[in-house]
Amino acid sequence: MITSRLESHKDAFVWIFLPENPFPTIVGRITRNDQMCYFNYGQSYLENPAAIPLSPFELPLKKGIFSPEGINTIHSCLRDASPDAWGRRLIDFRYAQLESNEIDYLLLSGSNRIGALDFQLSSTEYQAREPKSASLEELLEVTSCIELQKPIPFELDFALLRGTSVGGTRPKALIQNKGKECIAKFGLSQDHYNIIKAEFIGMQLAKKLSLNVPNVSLTKALGKDILIVERFDRDYTPSGVTRRLMLSGLSLLNLNEMEARYASYCDLADVIRQHFDKPHAQLLELYKRLIFNILIGNTDDHARNHSAFWDGKKLQLTPAYDLCPQLRSGQEATQAMAIEGSQGNFSTLENVLSVSEHFQITLNIACEIMEDMIITLKENWESVCKEAEISDLERNRLWGKSILNPFCFQGFGKTRRGRI
Repeated sequence: MITSRLESHKDAFVWIFLPENPFPTIVGRITRNDQMCYFNYGQSYLENPAAIPLSPFELPLKKGIFSPEGINTIHSCLRDASPDAWGRRLIDFRYAQLESNEIDYLLLSGSNRIGALDFQLSSTEYQAREPKSASLEELLEVTSCIELQKPIPFELDFALLRGTSVGGTRPKALIQNKGKECIAKFGLSQDHYNIIKAEFIGMQLAKKLSLNVPNVSLTKALGKDILIVERFDRDYTPSGVTRRLMLSGLSLLNLNEMEARYASYCDLADVIRQHFDKPHAQLLELYKRLIFNILIGNTDDHARNHSAFWDGKKLQLTPAYDLCPQLRSGQEATQAMAIEGSQGNFSTLENVLSVSEHFQITLNIACEIMEDMIITLKENWESVCKEAEISDLERNRLWGKSILNPFCFQGFGKTRRGRI
């Protein structure tokens, strides 16, 4: 349960659910000095034969105090497990009198967080901060209170915790659905199009293209659409639910939140080529995701919307997520994560073709991938829209304006004729 204490915290103990182990293990300690958070592994963890580094880049498995590098105030791999904008908004709402620091956010958020880490006040006793179950209606009511800056009814206070440990800027909460751990994503009253159904369509189209994506479904509560996303950082074993450690694109690129604008697909491709398991297949997957984002008009592909699993031995891309077509008022568009192509960061197929060799993909193969994707999108558009039960108005707003928008094709025909 979230407590009502208002003191700022200076220390937190890091716990991990090691691969294939449903029970937590103490890892080490974070200590805050002013705004800087320092980390050191505990001796018991260093002596544990099953221990893994929290990051192969930032926190190798060795003695000593680790200081954040660059402009980081906390190591990126630890920040990955911290609440993002929505979770922090919930905590700040609940603790209005507390000037929350990074460790406060770690300790006041729920224990069932994304990835395999958790944070505790104790190094010897693990107490999960888990709320009782909340209905979608209750979660929606809490979301509405936060959005409208209204007091949350006392009887719904417990439901806050379900949204504190999930990433992203938009409202969401952790739920159980058909025996699986899932994320419920909610719309906002100021949304100028049905983002929930648009994301469902984006995710289903990605699945039609054989991209690696989680299972998603749509439901309703209080007359509002809700997207249910099956969590891919959890495995179900006879001994219990196990967790998978994840590193965001920011962590992989050793960047701070304020440096996200410097993240690029080519730099991430370099990391994959040098450090990932089966890099050629991973490069192909990332390249296809970039093409897909261009084709559906998803420009919110920032570095936190890319992640990798880390099991202490190998890195591999997680399933893709947050694949949502973005409505645009004009033709030109750029991606949130840089392409570094011949056209800079413009969201065009021509620009993506210009970096194909960086992903170890020939121009011929790249063009074939694009053509196949375009055909598949056209073939499946109607059926996916029907599955989403989206209105004709919303469907027409997405098609040709976000999905297969004219700007993305500029120069593509000339490229095909001139280079294939």
